[in-house]
Amino acid sequence: MEADELLIRVAGGDQRAFEDLYALVSGPVFGLVRRVVRDPAQSEEVSQEVLLELWRSAGRFDPGRGTALSWVLTLAHRRAVDRVRSARAATEREQREGRRHHHPAFDQVAEEVEAGLEREWVRRCLDRLTALQRQSVTLAYYDGYTYREVAERLSLPLGTVKTRMRDGLTRLRNCLGGAA
Repeated sequence: MEADELLIRVAGGDQRAFEDLYALVSGPVFGLVRRVVRDPAQSEEVSQEVLLELWRSAGRFDPGRGTALSWVLTLAHRRAVDRVRSARAATEREQREGRRHHHPAFDQVAEEVEAGLEREWVRRCLDRLTALQRQSVTLAYYDGYTYREVAERLSLPLGTVKTRMRDGLTRLRNCLGGAA
């Protein structure tokens, strides 16, 4: 008996016809699902779901739209693709959740205290510079001006600014060398 006839009988509740249909389509269903899902255990589960759905929804089969085997394989393909999408979505959800609850491997409080101490040390070293050195270094390194722009803002020759910056940076390096 062909799959089309069996499926029509299954729609009428014929259990024996379902057994015969199961024997006829279970191999192709599993093969298709296995190619899509790839995991053997998941493939078996999806195949069982498809065959159960086949029993429940056999009445929806329309022989005028195609063969029973193509209808069954369409059900199998859709279910397999749904499983792959569901698994991918679950993995992405878990990864997002993992990132959300990730705690850095360092002690954030200690890092903040250390950064605060470093800022204080830099402030103290800046206070040891002359006013022009401090102003030049601050404009260049904290405000992002070029040496030429610092010279223009302070109305000084470029060479003077470069010399004061070099001397100021040397004093800062010596001062901060004690912080290390």
